[in-house]
Amino acid sequence: MMSRSARITRLTRQITPLRVDRNFILTCSYNTNVRHSIPNQSDAKTLGFSRDQFGNQAQSALAKNYIGGERKPQVGENVSRKDKISFLVNTLLDLKDSKEAVYGALDAWVAWERNFPIGPLKQVLLKLEKEQQWHRIVQVIKWMLSKGQGNTMGTYEQLIKALDMDHRAKETHEFWKNKIGYDLHSVPWRLCSLMISVYYRNHMLEDLVKLFKGLEAFDRKPPDKSVVQKVADTYELLGLFDEKDRLLEKYKDLFMERRVGSPKRLRGPRSQREGKLAQEN
Repeated sequence: MMSRSARITRLTRQITPLRVDRNFILTCSYNTNVRHSIPNQSDAKTLGFSRDQFGNQAQSALAKNYIGGERKPQVGENVSRKDKISFLVNTLLDLKDSKEAVYGALDAWVAWERNFPIGPLKQVLLKLEKEQQWHRIVQVIKWMLSKGQGNTMGTYEQLIKALDMDHRAKETHEFWKNKIGYDLHSVPWRLCSLMISVYYRNHMLEDLVKLFKGLEAFDRKPPDKSVVQKVADTYELLGLFDEKDRLLEKYKDLFMERRVGSPKRLRGPRSQREGKLAQEN
């Protein structure tokens, strides 16, 4: 008959492997839960972290993410939105002119976010625009589009403007043709006017005429005389004088000053002007 001490020893030997297996399973699950909240080492280097700093952040995230079975705040959740935006802007301004470096910094920056931070990125673009960082704006928007984000006319307008200011007219034309210009029926006039100005400044006359005629085919009237004047000047440069005359005749109302029913321009203080208008009425 087995003694009591022998039975205890045998039971201990049976439990120990189970405990090791359980710890291994828990550790694997633990690491999987926090893996997506920690950027890889290449992203850390892009943002200027050393290997030791990266390791410390990773260990901190592992230690703090789940304690006592309760979820703790993710890394970066306690950082204000304003500070996150400022951090990314400063990082982008300091980076060398490398697509890989910029994309890596952006990938690392969004790695802490649960949802794609489209709002903060728009603020980043506005700050870069104030700094006239057109090349960097192009890189950020192209990165957004590569993620399937920012597919709006507002973003397209920002990209076209940045490409134009970065002296990349041909690339602007290709983007317009492939992404926007195939459906002129619904493209806002503001965006069409911008593209007409790009063609006009860069002496891309045939493309300008083609765009305007495409808009006319949908019976879309220009919103102001500046658009018509650019097209008229283009016809003249191309030697198409009959087309120019036809255009100016068709949209002559845009060049006429408002006369019928327009209030007279009165000089003097506002109170006197309002008094005169009241007497006339």
